[in-house]
Formats: sequence, C-alpha cells, structure tokens
Amino acid sequence: QVQLVESGGGLVQPGGSLRLSCAASGFTFSSQSMYWVRRAPGKGLEWVSSINTGGTTTYYATSVKGRFTISRDNAKNTLYLQMNSLKSENTAVYYCAKDHLGSDRGQGTQVTVST
Repeated sequence: QVQLVESGGGLVQPGGSLRLSCAASGFTFSSQSMYWVRRAPGKGLEWVSSINTGGTTTYYATSVKGRFTISRDNAKNTLYLQMNSLKSENTAVYYCAKDHLGSDRGQGTQVTVST
C-alpha cells in the first residue's frame, strides 16, 4: 500500500534551517507530482509547495517563496523540503502528500521554530 514517511523535523531557532525528507513506497513515485502541506497549531491544512514528476517545475505558497526549496530524487523515491530563514509562524506539522489538499499524506514531522 501507499506509504509516505516524513523525517527531519525538530526544534530550530528563528533564522535557522531544516531539511525535511519523505520516503515514498507503494506507488510509482516518478510518475506522481508531489506536495508538501502543513498544519499549524489550531489551523487547518495548508498547501506549502508542489513539484512535478521530473522535478523541473515547482510552486510555492507566497509565505515561503524564496526561503523554502522543494526537490525530489526519483532514483531514491524521496521528496525533500529545504527550509531556510525559518520564522516562528512556520511552526507546524509538515506532511508530504500525493495531492495538494493533503488527503493522501504521511504521518507528518513536527517543525518548531522558537527561541
């Protein structure tokens, strides 16, 4: 069955960086556009970024554009999210997903940006 396993979250100070990873299995990863979504405390799911099958086209939410970079390694069936210049408002559980609504997503990884 489909499995999406996120990792790489943690506690980081404002201005710091984290790199999230998502190991995918159970489907043809290289044929699937992929997404990162997040849920901040007390809020609903929010789309963060998207990448096409070949990794040549990417999209970002306005709030993260220029600071976050999505990428993928189809040989390793792995999706990444490099997050730089982190802010407190980026605190959330981050999920990789097969759709932009996050209805088919992993268990998530917690990112906490705090002093």
